[in-house]
Amino acid sequence: MGNLELSFTHGFYMPKRRIERIAAVISIVSFGGSMIFGAVQAVSSGLNQAAVIPQPTAAAKPSPVSLPKSKIPAQEREYEIVLKSEPNNQIALEGLVNVRLQMQDHQAAMQPLEKLVKLNPSKQEYKTLLAQVKQEISKGK
Repeated sequence: MGNLELSFTHGFYMPKRRIERIAAVISIVSFGGSMIFGAVQAVSSGLNQAAVIPQPTAAAKPSPVSLPKSKIPAQEREYEIVLKSEPNNQIALEGLVNVRLQMQDHQAAMQPLEKLVKLNPSKQEYKTLLAQVKQEISKGK
Protein backbone atom coordinates (compact mmCIF):
# COMPACT_ATOMS: atom_id res chain seq x y z
CA MET A 1 0.00 0.00 0.00
CA GLY A 2 3.01 2.34 0.45
CA ASN A 3 1.62 5.88 0.73
CA LEU A 4 -1.78 4.77 1.83
CA GLU A 5 -0.56 3.20 5.07
CA LEU A 6 -1.75 5.27 7.99
CA SER A 7 -0.28 5.72 11.39
CA PHE A 8 -2.02 6.96 14.50
CA THR A 9 0.07 9.76 16.07
CA HIS A 10 -1.17 11.99 18.91
CA GLY A 11 -4.77 11.62 17.91
CA PHE A 12 -4.15 12.30 14.19
CA TYR A 13 -3.96 9.92 11.32
CA MET A 14 -0.95 10.67 9.10
CA PRO A 15 0.48 8.75 6.19
CA LYS A 16 3.47 6.67 7.36
CA ARG A 17 5.64 8.06 4.55
CA ARG A 18 5.05 11.64 5.73
CA ILE A 19 6.05 10.75 9.29
CA GLU A 20 9.27 9.21 7.96
CA ARG A 21 10.04 12.37 5.98
CA ILE A 22 9.44 14.61 8.99
CA ALA A 23 11.64 12.40 11.15
CA ALA A 24 14.37 12.48 8.49
CA VAL A 25 14.23 16.30 8.23
CA ILE A 26 14.39 16.64 12.02
CA SER A 27 17.35 14.25 12.15
CA ILE A 28 19.21 16.11 9.40
CA VAL A 29 18.60 19.51 11.02
CA SER A 30 19.70 18.19 14.43
CA PHE A 31 22.83 16.61 12.99
CA GLY A 32 23.69 19.75 11.02
CA GLY A 33 23.18 21.93 14.07
CA SER A 34 25.42 19.75 16.21
CA MET A 35 28.11 19.78 13.49
CA ILE A 36 28.00 23.58 13.25
CA PHE A 37 28.10 23.91 17.05
CA GLY A 38 31.10 21.54 17.22
CA ALA A 39 32.95 23.40 14.46
CA VAL A 40 32.37 26.76 16.15
CA GLN A 41 33.64 25.35 19.46
CA ALA A 42 36.74 23.87 17.78
CA VAL A 43 37.59 27.13 15.99
CA SER A 44 36.98 29.14 19.14
CA SER A 45 39.17 26.81 21.19
CA GLY A 46 41.92 26.94 18.57
CA LEU A 47 41.88 30.73 18.52
CA ASN A 48 42.06 30.86 22.32
CA GLN A 49 45.04 28.50 22.39
CA ALA A 50 46.81 30.43 19.61
CA ALA A 51 46.51 33.59 21.68
CA VAL A 52 48.02 31.85 24.71
CA ILE A 53 50.97 30.12 23.00
CA PRO A 54 53.82 32.59 22.52
CA GLN A 55 55.46 32.64 19.11
CA PRO A 56 59.21 32.08 19.06
CA THR A 57 61.12 35.35 18.85
CA ALA A 58 64.56 36.56 19.69
CA ALA A 59 64.57 37.99 23.16
CA ALA A 60 66.68 40.83 24.49
CA LYS A 61 68.34 38.28 26.78
CA PRO A 62 69.46 34.70 26.27
CA SER A 63 66.70 32.11 26.27
CA PRO A 64 65.07 31.57 29.67
CA VAL A 65 66.12 27.92 29.63
CA SER A 66 69.88 28.04 29.90
CA LEU A 67 71.73 24.96 28.86
CA PRO A 68 74.41 23.42 31.05
CA LYS A 69 77.78 24.81 29.95
CA SER A 70 78.90 21.38 28.76
CA LYS A 71 76.01 21.17 26.25
CA ILE A 72 76.27 24.67 24.79
CA PRO A 73 79.00 23.88 22.20
CA ALA A 74 77.05 20.84 20.97
CA GLN A 75 73.90 22.94 20.64
CA GLU A 76 75.87 25.58 18.72
CA ARG A 77 77.12 22.91 16.27
CA GLU A 78 73.58 21.61 15.76
CA TYR A 79 72.31 25.07 14.84
CA GLU A 80 75.27 25.55 12.49
CA ILE A 81 74.49 22.23 10.76
CA VAL A 82 70.88 23.28 10.22
CA LEU A 83 72.00 26.64 8.85
CA LYS A 84 74.32 24.96 6.32
CA SER A 85 71.34 23.32 4.65
CA GLU A 86 68.82 26.08 5.46
CA PRO A 87 70.70 29.40 5.71
CA ASN A 88 67.53 31.43 6.34
CA ASN A 89 66.01 29.16 9.02
CA GLN A 90 64.93 31.76 11.56
CA ILE A 91 64.54 29.32 14.44
CA ALA A 92 68.10 28.08 13.96
CA LEU A 93 69.37 31.66 13.63
CA GLU A 94 67.60 32.68 16.85
CA GLY A 95 68.91 29.60 18.62
CA LEU A 96 72.46 30.26 17.45
CA VAL A 97 72.27 33.86 18.66
CA ASN A 98 70.96 32.74 22.06
CA VAL A 99 73.60 30.03 22.46
CA ARG A 100 76.41 32.40 21.54
CA LEU A 101 75.09 35.02 23.94
CA GLN A 102 75.02 32.39 26.69
CA MET A 103 78.66 31.72 25.87
CA GLN A 104 79.31 35.48 26.14
CA ASP A 105 80.61 35.40 22.54
CA HIS A 106 79.06 38.65 21.36
CA GLN A 107 81.30 38.88 18.29
CA ALA A 108 80.10 35.45 17.04
CA ALA A 109 76.46 36.37 17.75
CA MET A 110 76.70 39.39 15.42
CA GLN A 111 76.57 37.52 12.09
CA PRO A 112 73.38 35.48 12.69
CA LEU A 113 71.76 38.46 14.41
CA GLU A 114 72.51 40.73 11.45
CA LYS A 115 70.98 38.10 9.18
CA LEU A 116 67.83 38.04 11.32
CA VAL A 117 67.60 41.84 11.02
CA LYS A 118 67.95 41.61 7.22
CA LEU A 119 65.31 38.87 6.99
CA ASN A 120 62.91 40.72 9.33
CA PRO A 121 63.47 44.47 8.92
CA SER A 122 60.20 45.29 10.68
CA LYS A 123 61.04 43.34 13.88
CA GLN A 124 62.27 45.89 16.36
CA GLU A 125 63.34 43.15 18.82
CA TYR A 126 66.16 42.05 16.52
CA LYS A 127 67.34 45.62 15.95
CA THR A 128 67.34 46.32 19.69
CA LEU A 129 69.27 43.15 20.46
CA LEU A 130 71.77 43.92 17.69
CA ALA A 131 72.34 47.39 19.17
CA GLN A 132 72.88 45.85 22.62
CA VAL A 133 75.36 43.31 21.23
CA LYS A 134 77.29 46.05 19.40
CA GLN A 135 77.37 48.04 22.61
CA GLU A 136 78.77 45.04 24.53
CA ILE A 137 81.44 44.54 21.86
CA SER A 138 82.48 48.20 22.04
CA LYS A 139 82.74 47.95 25.85
CA GLY A 140 85.02 44.95 25.54
CA LYS A 141 87.51 46.73 23.26
